[in-house]
Parts: sequence; structure tokens; C-alpha cells
Amino acid sequence: MPYLLEIPANMVEYIGYFGSFLTAITFVPQVYKSWQSKSVGDLSIWMVLIVVTSAIVWLIYAFAINSGPVILANTIVLVLTLVLLYFKYRFKNIE
Repeated sequence: MPYLLEIPANMVEYIGYFGSFLTAITFVPQVYKSWQSKSVGDLSIWMVLIVVTSAIVWLIYAFAINSGPVILANTIVLVLTLVLLYFKYRFKNIE
């Protein structure tokens, strides 16, 4: 099957890592805001649980195909989302 884009192999890996970095940092502002405000009342527990499950499934897939960028992104997303889950539990009595 032909590729849609002809990109040199070494560049593909860099693009993958850059994309994984951008994906991974999407939760940083929410984690920081939740930590600063000690408030996660508006954060959906279902969204957090879905993201945790999604990251675990992606990690299984990434390890199966040995994809560094996907492993990196989903490890960071999983850690940040678990921090949000911890905040959801920890800050419950503060709100």
C-alpha cells in the first residue's frame, strides 16, 4: 500500500515524538489549575476514567508494535490523568 506522504524515515520518528509531546502536554494546564485551585468539582470523573482506560489500551498497542512516540505520549497522559484522579479524590472534601 502506498504512503500518503513521502517523508524520510528519520523525520517520521521526529514527527512522531513531536506529536506525542503535544498530545502529552494537553493535560498539563488542567493538572496545574486543579493543583493551584485545589478544585476539581467541574472535572468529569467519567472523562478521567475514559482517558485512563484509553491510555492503557494505547500503551498495550504501543508496546505490541514497539512504537516509542506512542509509548511516550500515553505514559505521560496516563500519569497526568492519574494525578487528576488523585486530585478528584483528595480535593473532594475541600470543595
